[in-house]
Amino acid sequence: MIDFDELKETNDSELIMLYRDNDENAKNLLFFKYKYIIDILINKYMRILKNYNIDMQEVYSECNVGFSDGLKCFNEDKDASLVTFVTLCIERRLRALVRKYSREKQKVIQDSFSLDYIYNDELNNNLMDTLSDNYSNDPLSNMADEEEASEIINIARQNLSSGEVEVFNLMIRGFNYKEIAAILKKTPKQIDNTMQRVKIKMKKLLEKRENF
Repeated sequence: MIDFDELKETNDSELIMLYRDNDENAKNLLFFKYKYIIDILINKYMRILKNYNIDMQEVYSECNVGFSDGLKCFNEDKDASLVTFVTLCIERRLRALVRKYSREKQKVIQDSFSLDYIYNDELNNNLMDTLSDNYSNDPLSNMADEEEASEIINIARQNLSSGEVEVFNLMIRGFNYKEIAAILKKTPKQIDNTMQRVKIKMKKLLEKRENF
């Protein structure tokens, strides 16, 4: 096992290789470097977690599993950076946890024959809402299904810069510019500018697609 202090100058690719070889120091260092992502995500979902009375120990446990999943499955040949990929893996676990408690809560309500309950899905930050800015003439308003959403995501990944794709990947998951700035260690102004640039580019690309 390599000394923890020696690993501090090691890049993420090497740390992940060591982690996959079960090096505890590499695992601890990666967690130390990226634990802030867990804190950001928990803060993002805190209101809904409290709404369902989800035990925070269970929340952190799920986040840690998502973190481990991200390190195990990360492929640097893909579009996402390690930071983005780990973020999405952790959020996937959080969403699954919320869905589980949501189903349980709905079952209790249904069993009691309540007609007053309205389920507000705060996690439904879809692609159209992210990019459209509520413009009625936006081509995204015609997006009808997951297949078309997938096509739009592919258009983005083929035409945006790597930095823009990284921001785009978080935008379509419902992260706001302050949260993205915190995750990517950028200033809110930098991220806000990138988000506006992404929206403008995507609208032009989608308008061009509509005209073919």
